[in-house]
Amino acid sequence: MSKLTLARAKEILPKHVTEDHLFTHAAAVSAAMGAMADYFGQDAEEKDHWEAIGWLHDVDYEKYPDEHCHHVREFLAPEGVEEEDICAIISHGHGLTGVDQEPQSDMEKSLFTVDELTGIVHAYALMRPERLTGMEVKSLKKKFKDKRFAAGCNRDVIKRGFEMLGLEAGVVMEACIKGMQEHAEELGLAR
Repeated sequence: MSKLTLARAKEILPKHVTEDHLFTHAAAVSAAMGAMADYFGQDAEEKDHWEAIGWLHDVDYEKYPDEHCHHVREFLAPEGVEEEDICAIISHGHGLTGVDQEPQSDMEKSLFTVDELTGIVHAYALMRPERLTGMEVKSLKKKFKDKRFAAGCNRDVIKRGFEMLGLEAGVVMEACIKGMQEHAEELGLAR
């Protein structure tokens, strides 16, 4: 078995997901994971791996929204995805979907944090005429504090992620914005 790549993740996801918004979310989380890999000094191969994990993180959501993260293994094991990667994906449901497995590695903690955070960045970009171009952390922080804005994004989870990572909110927000800016075209958020 070889390490999961982004190209492989993009082959696997359409077998289990059909909804456009889930592909957009997969792309956003993958982009943010790439930026987090950069932050943690990962090489190009490892960055691709982090992006692949981000791409596949909601593989079971469409079919099992009420049991999210509990069916990841049955979808990914037959695809030859390594157990370690399956566990990494499952761990992003810790404390949310009844998953016991707590995020341990920087990659797992990053996934846990950026999953919800990308939703806020995306919603804010949709409000701005310039979309992701020129988005600043301080403006995003204001939106983050407004609980009515992107109300479906769980801020407590994001804050717990910041603590898990041991990073300031602004550091993770900046990485999230940067990663998504690099994929703005793909996300439909280019100016």
